[in-house]
Amino acid sequence: MIRAALVAGLSILCLASVGQAQIFIETKPLDQTEAGPEASIEETRPRAETGQGVVLRGLDKVSGATLDVEVGNGATVRVFGLDVALTECRYPAGNPSGDAYAFMEIHETARADAIFEGWMIASSPALSALDHPRYDIWVLRCITS
Repeated sequence: MIRAALVAGLSILCLASVGQAQIFIETKPLDQTEAGPEASIEETRPRAETGQGVVLRGLDKVSGATLDVEVGNGATVRVFGLDVALTECRYPAGNPSGDAYAFMEIHETARADAIFEGWMIASSPALSALDHPRYDIWVLRCITS
């Protein structure tokens, strides 16, 4: 069996046989990688624009009730028993319906400390989710106009 891998400018070739394995490592300069020396981080990073706010969906797990709420940047709104403060909503440049990234801070009404603070991503709600026994909140989209 022969396997080859190219990782960070290193070529690794593994030759394996019954009871014996050999590894040969061949290095080459990083400027000879597939992206080439002219590719920069700025060219490969997707561009984002800032929306005017976000559309959120809340779920009360006990009653099954849902609620869609619009929140402007810098505003706070009550969703069921939670206070949701939006700092900013971003979306891919040129594709406002493609995805949404919202930086939020969520508090229970009776508590001073945040139960969630960070980015929520519309396309991957489980990646950074609110962990609450009764309520769920997730991002649907940014408000663009």
